[in-house]
Parts: sequence; C-alpha cells; structure tokens
Amino acid sequence: MAKGKTYLRKNDQVEVIAGKDKGRVGKVLRVLPATNQAVVEKINMIKRHTKATEMNQQGQIVEKEAPVHVSNLLMICPECTKTGRIGKKFLEDGTKVRFCKSCGEALESKAK
Repeated sequence: MAKGKTYLRKNDQVEVIAGKDKGRVGKVLRVLPATNQAVVEKINMIKRHTKATEMNQQGQIVEKEAPVHVSNLLMICPECTKTGRIGKKFLEDGTKVRFCKSCGEALESKAK
C-alpha cells in the first residue's frame, strides 16, 4: 500500500467535517500515513471487549478512539482560529513550513 500525503501532524487542532462526529473539534493524537487516517482525541469512540487475563482481573469494556480518514478532517489555524486548507512553502532560510491559506501565517514556530 502506498504512503499517502497528509498535512496533519500530532497535536494539531482539527474539526470533523463529515460522519457521525461532524462539527466536533479535537486534537490529533496519532497520524497513520499508511492508511491516510488520524486518531483524534474523543472523536469516533468505539467499544472494545477485553477478556480477563489474570485470575483476579475481570474482563471489561474499554472505550477508545478509532482512526478517522484525513479527508474528513480540517485543520484549525491557531492564528486566525478558522478551519481551512493548509499549504506548504519555503522560507527565506530554506526551511519548509505549513501555512494557513486563509490568513497566510506559518503554522510552525520559528524556534524549531
């Protein structure tokens, strides 16, 4: 399977634009580039049943986040607080940064 391109990174603030959680906002916990998916905090919650592993431990139902396809997510710009598309450009010093297409501000800090 080919690795997909995504502009999302860990700790980005995103909004869900399609599906059962449409309109909800969360933080990206993990990006899965092989499947073009991302795990977002408190979004797309599923229940998993676990067996008892030890003699004294009980089985339980665990709620956790399932991956969401990146096409269903829009990043929220930390500068203008709008959801929008993300572009990439090179700065004068040659570093490549992501930028918000609505306000033009770079999303990465210069101190990296």
